[in-house]
Amino acid sequence: QVQVEQSGGGPVQAGGSLRLSCTPSGRAIRFFVGWFRQAPGKEREFVGALRWDSGTTYYADSVKGRFTISRDDAKTTVYLQLNTLKPEDTAVYYCAAGPLSTTSVRTTRAYNTWGPGTQVTVSS
Repeated sequence: QVQVEQSGGGPVQAGGSLRLSCTPSGRAIRFFVGWFRQAPGKEREFVGALRWDSGTTYYADSVKGRFTISRDDAKTTVYLQLNTLKPEDTAVYYCAAGPLSTTSVRTTRAYNTWGPGTQVTVSS
């Protein structure tokens, strides 16, 4: 089972940028790395995902064009670049990993390992 460690986040002004990092560990190569976020009083929502073996990325409509998921050349770390941040992007952001399956990567059920979460606070 893949484990994940995440870092990054913090306070930022509207229009600014942040980068979050997620480092999966383990020997598996056929899995997804997903990013979710949860604002106070709201359900955890899908932000984006990357299929580890192919590098294919998926995004929620709400962040498409502003957020970008990428992987370093050494294939050790996945990044979530958050640009043009808005106050409504304020949330705890979670990195997660899960095996390839028929379960949609846009749902939390697709993931069996979660990072501790990191706070992103966007001020207006």
